[in-house]
Amino acid sequence: MTIYEFARRIILEAGQNIKDKLKLELTIETKSNPNDLVTNMDKETEQFLADKINQTYPDHRIIGEEGHGSDIDTLEGVIWIIDPIDGTLNFVHQQQNFAISIGIFKDGEKYAGFVYDVMNNNLYHAIAGKGAYLNDRQLATLQSTELKRSIISMNPNWLTKDWTKDVYSPIVKDARSARSYGSAALDFVFVATGIIDSYITLRLHPWDFAGGMIIAEETGAIVSNQLGEKLHPLKSNSILVANPELHHEILNVYLMNYKDELENLHQGMFSSR
Repeated sequence: MTIYEFARRIILEAGQNIKDKLKLELTIETKSNPNDLVTNMDKETEQFLADKINQTYPDHRIIGEEGHGSDIDTLEGVIWIIDPIDGTLNFVHQQQNFAISIGIFKDGEKYAGFVYDVMNNNLYHAIAGKGAYLNDRQLATLQSTELKRSIISMNPNWLTKDWTKDVYSPIVKDARSARSYGSAALDFVFVATGIIDSYITLRLHPWDFAGGMIIAEETGAIVSNQLGEKLHPLKSNSILVANPELHHEILNVYLMNYKDELENLHQGMFSSR
């Protein structure tokens, strides 16, 4: 069994565990702020995945949202980057619109990405260089769009803050429409499938984007930070993902008008992982 096949098996198992326990009472805690939630299910799912990986591949390293790998600062060897429940607010309030995300890297190179939309039983997955799939159906290469004919996804919070609304309001105004799904991993795969045309956000951690980035890039999407720079798998960053034509338009027509402000934001927000 390859690493890819093993990862596919355990992410499906982890999703089934979540579904089996949905009716049980959750233990809910807060982290950085009252809306930054973590549940016992987040922790149990990460531990389940980590245990499976450690038992089968004891020399692999793991970075997880809920604490695994906080001391990892190099890309040597095989690294699994895990978000056990991406979209915890959705999980708590809706019991849908959340995903398990896994990105796997070998010596700093992309190997495989997985995003499992648990409640819809949709597994998005990709091996780098071999295309992306939704379950057993290969995803098509993305078609180019221009902003005025595009649907974008963006957290509306960025449109309410004095220090970001001037940057993002023109993009929303000129787009065909805007959405907010509440799960970064799902936003990435929605770009990959053409459900939306671009996802734009600030402050994502590696576990938020690692799996989805690999899948989206396999369909021809361009993934960068909002300064047009390549993402580092171990560092937090801002995000701009879109088909190539739209990525170029949003970056050069809109975001570069605020290059100095975005550079200052990056210096303040992303000085470390």
